[in-house]
Amino acid sequence: MNCELQRFDETREALLAALGARDWDAIGKLDESCRGCIDDMLKAPELDEAVVKARLEDLLQVYRELLDVTMGERQAIADEMTQINQAKNASKVYHLFS
Repeated sequence: MNCELQRFDETREALLAALGARDWDAIGKLDESCRGCIDDMLKAPELDEAVVKARLEDLLQVYRELLDVTMGERQAIADEMTQINQAKNASKVYHLFS
């Protein structure tokens, strides 16, 4: 296997593992690494275009999963903040009547 493809595959797998662990710091670093891997892979003249296309489509699926997870996490945080605000308001009302 070409070293550019191997590095790309390893980075994609690491990104999937970090996503599974919800390791946001690692995801940020691996995102940057993916950009470099893509550049290197696109510059490699000996790579078959179909292989590169398939690898990029696989990476696109990883990023779709990443977006789904982050949107779910964001919604969970928003729901939690709503509950905190409701509890604060209930506490204020309780203190008014006590």
